[in-house]
Amino acid sequence: MERNKYEFIIECIEKLILTNKLKQGERLPSIRSLAAKYNCNKSTVIRAYKELESNHKIYAVPKSGYYLVEKSSLDDCERQVINFAETAPDPKLLPYKEFNHCINRAVELYKNNLFSYSDVQGLESLREALADHLSEYQIFTSKEKIFVTTGSQQALSILAKMPFPNGKKNVLIEQPTYSLIHKIVELNGDKLVGISRDYRGIDFHELEELFKNESIKFFYTIPRFHNPLGTSYSEKEKKKIVELAEKYDVYIVEDDYLADIDINKNNQPVFYYDVSERVIYVKSFSKAFMPGIRIGVVVLHDKLKNEFLKHKRYYDLNTSVLSQGGLEIFVNSGMYRNHVRKIKLEYKKKMSYLKKCLEVLDTSRVKLFIPTTGFFVWIKLIKKVNIDILLKELEKKDIFISPARKYFIENKSNENSFRICISKLKLKEIKSGIKIIFEEINRL
Repeated sequence: MERNKYEFIIECIEKLILTNKLKQGERLPSIRSLAAKYNCNKSTVIRAYKELESNHKIYAVPKSGYYLVEKSSLDDCERQVINFAETAPDPKLLPYKEFNHCINRAVELYKNNLFSYSDVQGLESLREALADHLSEYQIFTSKEKIFVTTGSQQALSILAKMPFPNGKKNVLIEQPTYSLIHKIVELNGDKLVGISRDYRGIDFHELEELFKNESIKFFYTIPRFHNPLGTSYSEKEKKKIVELAEKYDVYIVEDDYLADIDINKNNQPVFYYDVSERVIYVKSFSKAFMPGIRIGVVVLHDKLKNEFLKHKRYYDLNTSVLSQGGLEIFVNSGMYRNHVRKIKLEYKKKMSYLKKCLEVLDTSRVKLFIPTTGFFVWIKLIKKVNIDILLKELEKKDIFISPARKYFIENKSNENSFRICISKLKLKEIKSGIKIIFEEINRL
């Protein structure tokens, strides 16, 4: 009898959706009211709601209830452009409604702070929440060492500009790497030094020579889910980087922008292996969470705190109180943990699907490595194919990719490669787009 009611409740809800009696984003009847209406246990209603949630027809907001998923107008029409160059999270995975609830609550809690300046270091209550949050990523620290910034980009800008205790001037970066770090360092007038990184990692003999001879202030590295390679360092490599940094008085700036989607519980950050206070940990909430929130986090050791705080004060006085308050509520309520659980599965699914698509294509003319999850795949052309011609031919078909030169110092590189990003694309776009890319490669 209860099973029949469980199915009947689902049918009734779906009928209300089809007949537009339930509007997009509208709150569904409470579990208690439906249990009374259909004369059944609350567990029966919960089961029906969970089934609808798994089919992406409704979603839950903790302590608020269930809501009907809003349908994007883009779902009703074919997308003309397939953009493998854009780096952004999948909009369908962003918790708009849940975070909106948190923002509204933050307005109530912090209304007295919204129109005045706040703590330059960040809301104390948020830093307390982040100390607990970061411990889940094996970053063990305290609120006193956490700094909230206006995006991780601001954090990197300050670190590039401020003097370090080692008195050194140059910044070492991987080649290739995240393109914005080039301009950030160059605008500050510092010298960029590069070290090659590929599927095999980096040459540690070369790293030691650079640490020893090039007056390296800090080494900017993306240890896991590297942008643009998509690769991650092994535990042995991370330990070696920390060991050399200590030996030659070099700091490490660890950009852990995609920590949230890592499915490997044994893949620890470089910060985890740091016993000599050499590693500065930077985390973004833009790529895997909400791009528009513009919140970044930096974990700094005591020798760097005062200098960083001085620069932060002159950058913007304080990061948006409203964004900070919303994030604090989102983290403390458990919503962030639930969001992370969902996106881990979805991005792994996308990368697995890409791998499956590639298995039926002729990839003999390229060299590539497909990670188990992440946003990026780096594709190296083995035979000579003019990358500029490939770009133009793909653009004619509304397919966009990122050429290798974007990720090298001064855009100078002989690397015959390109990056694709699959994070924002639908499965059907990944399938059709990658097919066209390899058709063009083989034709050229």
